[in-house]
Amino acid sequence: MLYLLASCIALLIGPLCYRYFASSSGLQKGLDGFIFVSLGGLVLIHILPELLEHGGILAMVFVVLGLWGPTASERLFHRYSEMTHNFTLFLGITGLLLHTITDGTAMVLAQQEGNSILLALGVILHQLPVGFAIWWVLQPHLGARWTLLLFAVIMLFTALGYFASEQFLPYVSLDDTVYLQAFITGSILHVVLHQPHGPHEHPTPQRHEYQAGIGSLMGIGLLMILLLMETGGHDHAHHDHSTEQLMTWLLTLAPVLLLSYAAAALRFKWGLTPHNHSLASRWLQRLAGPEALVITTLLLGPWLALMQLSVTLLLSVYLAYAKVDITDPHPTQPINALGFGFAHLVDRSAPWILLSLVLVNLIGHPSVPLNQPMLQVAILLLVFLPMRFCNLGAAVLAIALAYSGWSPIAIILPLIAAPVLNIAQLSLMTWPQRLALVTIIALALLAASALPLWFSLITLPEMVNLVALLILSAMFAASLLRLGPRQFLRRLMLSKPKHHHALRHSHAPHGHAEHSHTEHDHTGHGHRHDHGHDAAMVPRKDKHHH
Repeated sequence: MLYLLASCIALLIGPLCYRYFASSSGLQKGLDGFIFVSLGGLVLIHILPELLEHGGILAMVFVVLGLWGPTASERLFHRYSEMTHNFTLFLGITGLLLHTITDGTAMVLAQQEGNSILLALGVILHQLPVGFAIWWVLQPHLGARWTLLLFAVIMLFTALGYFASEQFLPYVSLDDTVYLQAFITGSILHVVLHQPHGPHEHPTPQRHEYQAGIGSLMGIGLLMILLLMETGGHDHAHHDHSTEQLMTWLLTLAPVLLLSYAAAALRFKWGLTPHNHSLASRWLQRLAGPEALVITTLLLGPWLALMQLSVTLLLSVYLAYAKVDITDPHPTQPINALGFGFAHLVDRSAPWILLSLVLVNLIGHPSVPLNQPMLQVAILLLVFLPMRFCNLGAAVLAIALAYSGWSPIAIILPLIAAPVLNIAQLSLMTWPQRLALVTIIALALLAASALPLWFSLITLPEMVNLVALLILSAMFAASLLRLGPRQFLRRLMLSKPKHHHALRHSHAPHGHAEHSHTEHDHTGHGHRHDHGHDAAMVPRKDKHHH
């Protein structure tokens, strides 16, 4: 009974604190960052792997439908966009009520002999972001009275699950409702990603990003506590896969990533910069860094690194000869090497590194049958086309695929193709140029099939890996504070650049053409370093590099 009472109190903290948070735009930003990270992280790291375990790859299809369905409907039927949004909220509420019943039953299970109370504590703690999110999203639409009534219904359903667990559990099991819950999970992600309301300060979008970063770091802290509690108190295979596997990957990658950022600082100091006069040099930096070669060499072996270097050199020479402009250039860059390697490049690469790990943690799940090399390549191409990976993110993606047992062809594909095979970049090329690009990549994949299997050159002590991970986490946290969580992840979004035909036929020098492209593109290409519209239109000193 004490667990049930604590769960209800945790849920009500959101409404009780709302007036306090509503009194300041900075506090609202902080709360938005907390909800965005904690709720979104729970879905990506905990809920989606569980859905995959019970529903396979078809569950992911329903998640995508729930995520992009409302957005597509709002674009197709502008007149009914409000109705679509309300229906999405209704779905989220329905799924929440279904989930609260299982919360009640979970607290009962935690009290049984042989089970850990950490499971109950995890249920209670995760009510904090849920309560904040419900009030944050629904109160402006429904009003305080109806939203409070919904809170009462949620607590009632939690109590029903608690007192009638034996009767309800067979009807709300994940095996029976997995596809419904997958669709609802996508709907929840849709609501989380689209900021529901709050101050929209277009003239100064960076004004409260520091507070948003603080809130997101608090959300990460809560998320880590919840995941550690569930791992310790609930020994299921999917927890091992989703949480412990991610931690193992991060521990292995952390020291090598630090070496890569140091290599980036050195090459910047030696004059190999994103604003280099040579287009071939800029293409080589886009495709390989060459700091990405450090990751490939140490964790995949010199053979794959040699293949990556050879293909990226060939692609760089060809694309420069064809005078293909680079999408998502660096509009600004720091004045010193350390700022470039450990701040500028971290801002641009951190979202892609995290995305790569989470993505492979999902598509590499044992319940997802992707054993055929051609099927693996097809899946990766579907991932690459709508978004443009940076070279470090592509290298991390290849590492994670190797650890998940994917084929050599699938491992080498991100290393040579992820930064260039995307809609925005292809739209800046003619059809003969696209054909030549695909031909070079296809021949490279055929050659890769004859390469020896990947292997790691280094094995460091666990303490060294842990210290490196703490340093890397501090660097990523600093980036999150500089950008705020939404701007941090916005660089993952990539759409077809406007006015690309005019750019393709422009007679301006390549550097000027790249900057013109940046001015036309306001959608957060890849991991661009400007921050919204103002960075493209108003020249200013970028504070992130100092």
